[in-house]
Amino acid sequence: MLTFQPFSDDLAPYFDTINREWISQMFTLEPVDERVITRPKAQIIDTGGHIWFALHNELGVVGTCALMKKKEGVFELTKMGVVSSARGLKVGEALLRHVLSQAPNIATTCLFLLTNKRCEAAIHLYEKNGFSHCPKIMQEFGGAYERCNVAMRFTANRA
Repeated sequence: MLTFQPFSDDLAPYFDTINREWISQMFTLEPVDERVITRPKAQIIDTGGHIWFALHNELGVVGTCALMKKKEGVFELTKMGVVSSARGLKVGEALLRHVLSQAPNIATTCLFLLTNKRCEAAIHLYEKNGFSHCPKIMQEFGGAYERCNVAMRFTANRA
């Protein structure tokens, strides 16, 4: 069973651990990653963003995801990760759906994400849940990460 909790100082270390694990396994941690995962309160919460954690009744904190404010009404879905010990339990899908249920009141103008084509399972999950590939997002925000070669915008009906 999964429950979701918003950011709290006692959960902050999990934001670092979970994201450091998956990013390091697939890519190289970039300076922007280090800045955000080591200081989530300052980099995300204090600037108007949100972070959620997925808690499994037996495994503890198993996932996290953030909405980072880019400008008024524009948010990036970022730093979504699941611990390797919980992969296969559909934590990522449940977490994404939870975040998307919160997003309409937060990302009122635009919700987007940046990723890499090597993250095939994640891209499929995003497409399945209302994200579409978007060259305009790539142009405007894609330079934030060296590894970014996929940009997607949430286009599902928000009504």
